[in-house]
Amino acid sequence: MTITDHNTVGEIVAQDYRTAAVFQSFDIDFCCKGNHTLREACENKHLDVDVMLADLEHVMHQKDDSTPDFQSWPLDLLADYIEKTHHRYVEKTIPVLKQYLVKVCKVHGKRYPELYEIADQFNAAAAELTSHMKKEELILFPYIRTLVQARFHEQFLQRPPFGTIQHPITMMMQEHDVEGERFRKIAMLSGSYTPPPDACTTFTVTYSTLKQFEGDLHRHIHLENNILFPNAIALEATFA
Repeated sequence: MTITDHNTVGEIVAQDYRTAAVFQSFDIDFCCKGNHTLREACENKHLDVDVMLADLEHVMHQKDDSTPDFQSWPLDLLADYIEKTHHRYVEKTIPVLKQYLVKVCKVHGKRYPELYEIADQFNAAAAELTSHMKKEELILFPYIRTLVQARFHEQFLQRPPFGTIQHPITMMMQEHDVEGERFRKIAMLSGSYTPPPDACTTFTVTYSTLKQFEGDLHRHIHLENNILFPNAIALEATFA
């Protein structure tokens, strides 16, 4: 792929996930705000777009076979991957982080009161993400699998109760925006997940796990917003 400043950030990362590291290094959101063009993203951060293009091209031309080409995957396989990799990670990690946050708030909350707000933000995110993932697993993803099967077997498509896939996708993307904003706030409150000098092991592990959780969430949202959702909308349109 030859990229220009007119490509969106999401398109660039969808074509080669290694470029995400470049965007992250400049604090450019490639998942929730991946619909911005590269030029717009650079202007918002007062960056030289030509330098950014050179950095991205350099990363994209390095030989690396370790990152799957998600763009080429069938949509039902990608939905399965998201469920089994990212949904399971969220479900497994939420109770662990809740336990850590209760402990660090109890031990360190007086000296570092921002921990209470971090805990509140994470608990809100945990509740919303749990509900969000269930809606995907019970409503949106099954319909995407139906689309794939109907196209593969050249069958008639029974329209869903929600009319068109764009309706649930719009809702999911709005919820992604909310969670992206929550984790930007958590990152700010924690000093980009930097524990204080006197932090105990649990404090340090809590911040490290929160950082990992945010990183997984970014990749999770990217796969949906920039690959699964637009391709599902395009697939549904072929039945019109």
